Amino acid sequence: MPPPNSVAAELPQADDGPFARQTLRKVFWRLIPFLCLLYAFNIVDRGNAGFARRRMEADLDLTPFYFDLALGLFYVGYLLFEVPSNLLLRRMGARLWIGRIMISWGIVACATMAVTGFWSFSAIRVLLGIAEAGFFPGIILYLTFWFPARERARVTAVFMGAIPLSGALSNPVNGAIMYSLGGYGGLADWQWLFLLEGFPSVLLGFAVLYWLTNRPAEARWLNDDERAWLAQRMQGEEQTRVQHHGAERLQALFEWRVWYLICLYFTVAVGANASGAYLPTLISDQFKGANALQVGLLTALPHTCAFVGMTLMSANSDRTGERRLHVGFAALLAACGWAVCAVSSSPVLALVGLCMAQTGMMSMLPMFWTLPTAFLSGAAAAGGIALINSVANIGGIVGAMILGEFGLWSMAAIMLAGAVMALFLRRETDRKPLAA
Repeated sequence: MPPPNSVAAELPQADDGPFARQTLRKVFWRLIPFLCLLYAFNIVDRGNAGFARRRMEADLDLTPFYFDLALGLFYVGYLLFEVPSNLLLRRMGARLWIGRIMISWGIVACATMAVTGFWSFSAIRVLLGIAEAGFFPGIILYLTFWFPARERARVTAVFMGAIPLSGALSNPVNGAIMYSLGGYGGLADWQWLFLLEGFPSVLLGFAVLYWLTNRPAEARWLNDDERAWLAQRMQGEEQTRVQHHGAERLQALFEWRVWYLICLYFTVAVGANASGAYLPTLISDQFKGANALQVGLLTALPHTCAFVGMTLMSANSDRTGERRLHVGFAALLAACGWAVCAVSSSPVLALVGLCMAQTGMMSMLPMFWTLPTAFLSGAAAAGGIALINSVANIGGIVGAMILGEFGLWSMAAIMLAGAVMALFLRRETDRKPLAA
């Protein structure tokens, strides 16, 4: 609620007014670059095992199947603790809970350097999932506290731009670390990778405790008018969701609308996680003789294309207010990209296909996450976002194994299924409001 001495009633209410733009711009620059930095290290710490897989398979005496199995066990801990973690974030506040998550996952990420075989690698991946559970859905929920719905796809796209951006920047760094530090100090190249890329997350966790603000009403870095207007604006949206959809209580999690979104998100979870596990390997197989540094530079290209594509597509989705066709087009682009890579005998054309696939999959994400937040609120929003993310990310457990066992055409088929589901999204999710 705005403070008692608020002048909120006299403040501009239109989303496109200069006062609103000024306030939201200030919120954007205060929160989003920092959240992007956090998410970038989240993606790096989760995905660097995919870059190091060839060396780890050899040193740990693992077949590709068992490496993929251990890699996917990350989502076991993730699945079990995601919903409780997000409910705790809503109760305890993002500042404390996100800080705790980052510190714990950074410690576990560093500890990956000590694994010696399948069982220890599997255990550390489960622990990493437990430590990280709640981070991504917590941030998605956190954005609903600060940004009106009409701004959310664009803001979410900028935040999620940390995925391809971190890939574009970290893969060359990964290659440089493994190329230059292997054997130094008695550590293997992949051990240096986990140590040097996990420790910054611990430091950032402590920075969260200082920098994040839980709610607009607590934002002392906004002036009184800005703080009052934003608190009132976001409270008004929350009340509108409750009135129109009744989706505030946890019972809403059992509504079929939520589970339809889980099925849709499952398709991109399979594709994106398979890409994260295999993209450097796929590029290495295409460009024979390339060293780790060169593979890192080539792997940066699909991530760079994805960053540009998701930014442009999300901006257009916000401008038009349309979500369903944008999500479907992005999924279709991903399916075409995997198919191009599957049929290509040219390394360059295969790389083009991987760029298309990565662009399509990453572009789906920010537009998708505007959908549940459009009709869920309160505890249902906290639990629903986490439920969708955790259950759908079972695709993360099987995605790498599907690609490893059935090849590139399996990814094309799964993303095509996602495109078809998106075409029926309006019919399946907007037909009637949720009952409380």
